[in-house]
Amino acid sequence: MRVYLLIMLFFCGISFAQNTITGSVTDSNKQSIPGANINVVGSSTGASTDFDGTFKLNTSSKPPFTIKVSAVGFETQTISVTAVNQRIDVVLKGEENKLDEIVVSASRTPERVLESPVTIERMSIQDIKKTASPSFYDGLENMKEVQMNTSSMSFKSINTRGFATVANTRFMQLVDGMDNSSPLLNFVLGNMIGVSEVDVQSVELLPGASSALYGANAFNGILFMTSKSPFTSQGISTYFKYGVTSQEAAGTNGYYDFGIRFAHAFNKYFAAKANFTYMQATDWYATNYNDKTRSGLDRTDPGYDGINVYGDEASTNIKGVGQKLEAMGIIPAGASNILPNSIVSRTGYNEIDLTNNKAANKKVDFSFHGRPFGDERLEIIWQSKFGTGNAVYQGANRYYLNDFFMQQHKLELKGKNFFVRGYTTSEDGGHSYDMVFTGINVNRKWKDDNTWFGQYAGAYIQGTLAGMTPQQAHAAGRTTADTGRFLPGSAQFKNAFNQVIADESVLSGSKLVDNSRIYHSDANYNFRDLIKFAEIQVGGSFRLYELNSHGRIYTDADGPINYNEYGAYGQLMKKFMEDRLKFTGSIRYDKSKNFDGNISPRLSLVYSAGEKKNHNFRGSFQTGFRNPSTQDQYIGFNVGSAVLLGSAPDNLTRFSETFSLSAEGQSYNGSPTKVMNGNDAYGNSYLASSVNAFSALAGTNPIAAAALLKKTNANYVKPEEVKAFELGYRSVFDGLSVDLNGYYNIYNNFIGNLNVIAPFYGTAQDNPNIAAGTSDPGVQSIRAIQNGEYRVYQLYTNSDVEIHSLGFGAGLSKKVIADFEVGVNYNYAQFDFDQKEDQSFEAGFNTPKHRIKVSVGNEKLFKNFGFNVSGRWNSEYKWESSFADGIIKSATVIDAQVNYSIPKLKSVVKLGAANIGGKEYYQVIGAGLIGQQYFASWTINP
Repeated sequence: MRVYLLIMLFFCGISFAQNTITGSVTDSNKQSIPGANINVVGSSTGASTDFDGTFKLNTSSKPPFTIKVSAVGFETQTISVTAVNQRIDVVLKGEENKLDEIVVSASRTPERVLESPVTIERMSIQDIKKTASPSFYDGLENMKEVQMNTSSMSFKSINTRGFATVANTRFMQLVDGMDNSSPLLNFVLGNMIGVSEVDVQSVELLPGASSALYGANAFNGILFMTSKSPFTSQGISTYFKYGVTSQEAAGTNGYYDFGIRFAHAFNKYFAAKANFTYMQATDWYATNYNDKTRSGLDRTDPGYDGINVYGDEASTNIKGVGQKLEAMGIIPAGASNILPNSIVSRTGYNEIDLTNNKAANKKVDFSFHGRPFGDERLEIIWQSKFGTGNAVYQGANRYYLNDFFMQQHKLELKGKNFFVRGYTTSEDGGHSYDMVFTGINVNRKWKDDNTWFGQYAGAYIQGTLAGMTPQQAHAAGRTTADTGRFLPGSAQFKNAFNQVIADESVLSGSKLVDNSRIYHSDANYNFRDLIKFAEIQVGGSFRLYELNSHGRIYTDADGPINYNEYGAYGQLMKKFMEDRLKFTGSIRYDKSKNFDGNISPRLSLVYSAGEKKNHNFRGSFQTGFRNPSTQDQYIGFNVGSAVLLGSAPDNLTRFSETFSLSAEGQSYNGSPTKVMNGNDAYGNSYLASSVNAFSALAGTNPIAAAALLKKTNANYVKPEEVKAFELGYRSVFDGLSVDLNGYYNIYNNFIGNLNVIAPFYGTAQDNPNIAAGTSDPGVQSIRAIQNGEYRVYQLYTNSDVEIHSLGFGAGLSKKVIADFEVGVNYNYAQFDFDQKEDQSFEAGFNTPKHRIKVSVGNEKLFKNFGFNVSGRWNSEYKWESSFADGIIKSATVIDAQVNYSIPKLKSVVKLGAANIGGKEYYQVIGAGLIGQQYFASWTINP
C-alpha cells in the first residue's frame, strides 16, 4: 500500500500542457451544487463538481468551444468558452426532475428513469451527502423496496422482494461491473470489498428479477455501485468520522471511520486513482438466550439449547447413556430405568465469551485508466480491490469472520458501444472460526462427551436414590459433570480457546479454511451506430468456480472442485408513436455444468402520455431462474447438530463418516461400525419433523407414534424459476414526483433446506409396523432412533409446491416552502404458501408486510447549512432460517443529521445519529439487537 501511495504522490507532481477551465456551480440561492456534470460539447472530455460546487476541467480543445453544465434537479445550461484557462461560474435554475435522471442498469443502455421498463431506485452524490445514516451503504435502507438484514455492524445484507436470510443468494451486487459475491459463500458480504464513500459516483438498484440481462443470480434484485473516474474527478479527497455506539448489552463504545482518495489525470491519455478506508467499532452483542426451538425454556431445562449459547448443541438421550453404562458394567443392571427418556445437553458458552466483539473493515483499491485515442472511444482499465475485516456471519451456525480477506482484479476494455472485461475474485478465511464448534470443542478440551454424560447419568441416579426430585437430580447431575469446567476469562479457558480456533478439524477445532476463487468474463456490444431501425445489443458471460476449503466446508479434501457456467443474451429496443411508446424485448440462455440450460425472456412496454411526455406507464413480464449455489451442490459441512450436504451427483459419496454402534446396533448391522454418506441421507432417512412428532408420542402410544414417521423422498436440487409480472407509473408534475409499482411473482422449484434423520441401521419406511418385531428393518430403524444412533442431515432440495408473492410500492417527493424537500414511500409485501402441502419446507420470506419510510430535509436552510431527518417503520414479521426461527417485532427508527459547508476549506462537517432515542431492535433472529449510533464527520473534497 505504501508503494502505491508514493507512486500516486509522485505522479501528482507531474503536469502536462492543457487548457484548464475552472469554476463553480451554484443554485439561485448561491448554494453550491456537488456532483454537477461539466462536459465539452462534441467531445467525451468532462468533469464534475466537488462537495463545494467547484470544478476543474482539463481539455485539449482550443477556444472557442462550448461546455454543457447539468445536475439532477436543475435545468441544463450551455456556456461558451472563449479564452484559455477561463474561469466560469454557473448558476443553475432549479427543476424538480428526480425521475428524469439517466440510469444504465435497467436495460444496459442509458435511459431516463421515467422511461425505465422496470422498477429502479437510485442514490446520487447529493443523496450521499444528505443521508442521515452512518455510511452511504447504511443509507440504502431508506430506499423504497429495501429491507436490511443486519448480521453484524460491518455485515449488512440487502433484501428486496423477500425470501432472504443473511446469506442472500438471490441478490446480486456489482461494483464497477464486478460481482461482489464471496466465491465460497455465494453471497455479498455487505460493503466489505465495495466502494469508498468519497469514490461513489452513483448507486442503482433493480429490486425485481433481472436474469434476462444479468444471469442466474440476479433472481430477486441487483445493486450496481459505480465509482468515480479519475479523468473527471481529480484531487485528494478524504473523510473522517468519529462517534459512539450505544447498546444495553455492550454499553457505550467508540466508532471510527476514515477514508482517503487520490486521483489524477496526467493528460487526456492516462489517469489513475487509489482509495483507502478503515472502519472499527464494537459490534452489537448477540445476547438472545431463548431456546432455539422451544418457547419459554431457559437454562434450567436439561436439554436447553440457547440461541446465542454454543456448546450446548452436544446433547443425547440420557436414558441411552444409562443403558450403555449398564452394558459396560459401570452401573448396576436395571439402574438405567431410573433415568428419564429425555434429552440432556452439555453446558454451553455465551457468544460474547467466544469472540472479541470487534467489527472492522479495511479496503484498498487502485486503478489505472488509459485512453489510447485521448477520448472515450476506447478506455483500458486495470483495477485491483482488496478488503479485509471482522464481522459475524450467520448461516446454519454463527461464524466470526476474523481477518477475512478478499481481493478482486479486473482488466476491462470499454468504449461508447461496447465493453469486454475479465476479473478474478479470491479469498482467504484468515483466522475465521465457527462459534458453535468453538463452544463444543472448548468443552471437550477439559472433558470428553462420553465422560461428561456418564457422570451426569451416574449423579442423577444417585440423587434419585437419595430422594431427590427429578429437577433436583438433574441439577446434581449437571453440577457433578461440570466439575473442572473452564470458566470464561480464566487462563485455562483462553488456552483451550486459542487451540480450538487454530485447529481445522471439527472433531477438535473450529477454524474455517477457505482459498476459493472465481474467474469471470463478460462482454456486451450495442449496434446503435450500425443499425438504425432499433437499438440492438448482444452479450454473454462465462464463469469458472474453483472451490478450495481443504475439506473443511466443501467435499474438496482431495483437491479443489471446479465447475463452470456460461450465458448469452440479446435485446431489442424500439420506439413508436412519435417516441411515446417504447418496446423492449430481451432473451438470455444460461447453462451450468450440472443442469440443463435455461432460457429467460423479458418483454416490456412503456408509454409516455401528456404534452411533455411526463406521465409514464409501464408493464413488463419476465422469467428468471437461479442455479443452485456452490453450497447447494458441493457442501459437506459438519455443523455439529447436523451435516449440511449438497446434492451434486459426485458429492454424495465424497462426504462420509464412520460411527461406532451399540451392541444392539451391531447385532442388526452385522458390524461394529457404520459408514454414513449422502446416499443414506437421500435414500434411507426420515423427515426430521416426523421423527420429532414420533418422539413426542412414543412414550405413551408407540403404535400411533410409529404411524407418524415419514420416509424422505427428496429429489436432488435443481434450478428454481420465477415468472414476474410488473406494472408501474412514474411522473413529475407541479413539482411532485410520483413513483408507483406493483408486482406478482410465481415461483416454481423453490430451493430450500430439508432436515432429515438417517438411522445407522434398519430401513426407513412410512408408518413402520412396530409390532413386527426387531427382525423387521422398519422396526430396527425405530430402535436406532430410540437409541440415539442416527445422523441428522440438512439437505438442499426443491419444493413441489408453487409459491406466489405480490407487493406494491408508492413513492412521493416534493419540494415545499423554502426548499424543504419531503419524501415518503410505502411498500406492501406478502407471499402465499400452503404449509400443509409441504410441512417440512421453510420458505424464509423474512420480509415485513408493511413498511413506511419518510424523509424531510433542506440543504439550503441557511447559508452553507442543511439538515435531513429520515424515519422508517416496519410491521411485525416471522423470521425463518436454518439457524433459528422467531418473530421480529415492529420497529420505528429515526435517523437525523445536520451539515455545514465550509467553502474555503472545501469541506463539509456533519453531525448525525441513527436510531435516535429509539428502542433496540432485531433484524435477524440470532444477531445482536441494533442500538444507537452518534457520529461527527468531516469530509474534504477539493
